[in-house]
Formats: sequence, C-alpha cells, structure tokens
Amino acid sequence: MRKIYGSLLVALCASGAIQAQERPRAFVGAKLIPIGQAEIEGGTLVVHRGKIVAIGPKDDVQIPENAEQIDVSDKVIMPGLICTHSHLGGGWGGDSSAPIHPDCRILDSINVRDSGLQKAQAGGLTTINVMPGSGHLLSGQTIYLKLKDGRTIEDLAIRDDAGNILGGMKMANGTNSRGNAPFPGTRAKAAALVRAQFIKAMEYREKLKKAESDPDKKPERDLAMEGLVEVLDGRRVVHFHTHRHDDILTAIRLSKEFGFKLVLHHLSEGDMVAEEIAKAGVPCSIILVDSPGGKLEAMNLMFNTGAALERAGALTAFHTDDGITDSRLFLRMAALGVRGGMSREKALEGLTLAPAKMIELDSRIGSLEVGKDADFIVLTGDPLSVYTKVLLTYVEGKRVFDRSNPKDRLYAVGGYGAGVDHIMVTCCDGSGHDGEGH
Repeated sequence: MRKIYGSLLVALCASGAIQAQERPRAFVGAKLIPIGQAEIEGGTLVVHRGKIVAIGPKDDVQIPENAEQIDVSDKVIMPGLICTHSHLGGGWGGDSSAPIHPDCRILDSINVRDSGLQKAQAGGLTTINVMPGSGHLLSGQTIYLKLKDGRTIEDLAIRDDAGNILGGMKMANGTNSRGNAPFPGTRAKAAALVRAQFIKAMEYREKLKKAESDPDKKPERDLAMEGLVEVLDGRRVVHFHTHRHDDILTAIRLSKEFGFKLVLHHLSEGDMVAEEIAKAGVPCSIILVDSPGGKLEAMNLMFNTGAALERAGALTAFHTDDGITDSRLFLRMAALGVRGGMSREKALEGLTLAPAKMIELDSRIGSLEVGKDADFIVLTGDPLSVYTKVLLTYVEGKRVFDRSNPKDRLYAVGGYGAGVDHIMVTCCDGSGHDGEGH
C-alpha cells in the first residue's frame, strides 16, 4: 500500500475496524480540482466512512482491493460548494416587536423537508449557513447545515466536538433595518441601538464573571444577553448584511469597538473601500447578479467587486442569498467573478475553501484533502463553463444527488413547483386562488 493512500485507512486496518465499515469507494479518471493545490488530470479520489483517505494522480494512488471503483473519466471532481448566506428552509428570526433579537434561533424555524434543500444539492451545495432575514439590526442566530438527506434539523446540523450546534449571528444595517419606532429611522440611530445592546451585554458578562466566585451575585438569566455574550467571546461569528460603502465601514467600526468576529455580506460598494476592508482583516461574502434592479443602495453592484477585494488582499467568498439567486446556479457566481477580473484560483476558492474559513470549518470542509469530510461533486466539465452540469453530489461520502435519477433530475431542471412544496391551496373560500395569490 503506497504512502499516498494516507495513514487514516492504515490505522483503520490495524484496528480491525474496517470489517465493520462500508466499502471504500474509488473515483477514478476524473480531473481533480483539490483547491489550494494544483489540479490533477486523470486522478483518483478514495473515500471511506465519510472521509477522504487518498487523492492524487492515478498511478500514485493504491486502490484498496475491496474498494468499489467508479469510472469518472472525462469528468471533473471538486469539493462540495459552500454558501455562507442562505435562507433555505423558510425560517424566520426576530419579529416586529424590536429591532434586535439575539435570543432567536433560526434552528427553531427551519423546515428541513422543504424541497429547496434538494434543489441546492442539485446545484452542488453541500454546506450552507442558514440566516434569518435582514429586516432587523440583529435578527437572530444562524445555523450551519450539511445538506444530507435528513428527517429533522438534528440530522443536518453541524456540531463541534462537544456536541454544540454551530452557527453565527446575523446583523444588518442600511435600508432594510430602518423603519418606524422601535426600529431606527436613521443610520446613526441604527448604530447607536447596536452599541447600546453590546454595552449591556458587556455588563452582563462582567456580572457572570463576578458570580463565579460569589453565586449570590449571579444575574437573572437573560437569553438575549447570552446570545450577545457568545458574540463577544468569539463563539459566534457575526454575519453582517451591508451594501453601501459607509455602512460597510460602520460594521467594521462596531466590530473593532466590541471585538467581535465579523464577516461582511453583499458589499455592493465593496470595491470602493476594498483597501480599508483588507487592512481591517475582515472576510467578505459577496453576491453577483447579472441583471439590473433591486434596492437603491445596491445600484453600484458590479462584477468587479470580487476582483477589487482580491487585489486588496481580502478573503472573498460568494453566496446565493437563496432565493435571491438560485442555489442550482451557484457555480455561475465564480464565473461572473472571473468575468469581472478575479483569478480562476480565487474564484473557485470563493465557492469552497474561503467560505469554509468564514464559518470556521476549514479543517473539515472546503478542499479535497486526506482527513477532511468526503463532500464533493462530479461535474460534466469545467466549473466555470455555462454548459457544465452537476452530475453527482456527495455529503460525507453518501450520494445525495444523482442527475440520472428522474426524481433528482426534476430538482435540477424543474421550475417553481419543483421546489415549493408547501403552498396552501384554498379551493373552497370562493376566491379561486391559492394561498400565494397565484
């Protein structure tokens, strides 16, 4: 057994555990795009028990004798795609009672049986950050999901080694979060409300610290403050919806003042302040659209945003904001980035390793490396070609999408009805319309 096969499988064999495990699978003959390393023509990828155990040129990888071999000649394999900003599953966070809701958890609001998740699998997505909306200054806690075929949210939720469900915190500024009281009427008031809440959270955290030596000083439990303390302690990354250049700088300013981890999202005017973003060391998750329209503050959204951020040295990823853009077309985001001047390498990283870093899961996902989760996709051709289609999607070594399967193909090519399976039809109210007004 050659060394490139990796120590992981060797350890399994030595322990005798391999007999109780599923057979290894070897994908042979494809062009491999590992991300962060040179592309491999005619390579071999071996996966076992949900992990990658070998990757390399065909002649350098020893395939286990009991492995199932899958011929993927003339195909392309790359890591599963990762979206840092999705609204799949129909979840909602905070309501209209207040502009700041750090106690709301999107995990309590997601329908994982919504077929929109299958459509995302058809687009090659394997991991998503599901967010509450941007109509609040802080709309609640996000959740990181693996797009497995599960029955409940527990089946899809990504956990840390201690078993905690992982996610970030959604914040926003600009037009969306402004309104009548109690919502802010101006950008200045929006920032002031956020600052006031974080100051309260700092005071709450200080009380908790004092209570460690004196339990009588422990404050009454406050779920909202607990959520913000997790942000202050770096246990939750803030995913910040922001468009205009001045709003972008406000988000960075708040992050510096309170020391929280920050990922900027959207950045319609990110090219205008790319140097400032890079200097602050803040990652950026951008969206590119190929048609005009939308809100006024996004009027300067251009294809060159990713290129400007790349030149400045800012870590840059893409996102779908599904359903603003369709998850089935996520590969196009990198292609539009290249059209705007991004390098091929950084554009492909923007779909895979860069977003993995932003949700702090790059040790597990985002590239094809020995020991990482076996999340990958098989494509008909180059990922930046408009003609390329996703043939197969695997999550932790299990196939979750197969284009040759008629049911899966419907999710890949079907229209509106292929992904909206919970429309209420009110046939007997005399209106003759369904619950969506169609």
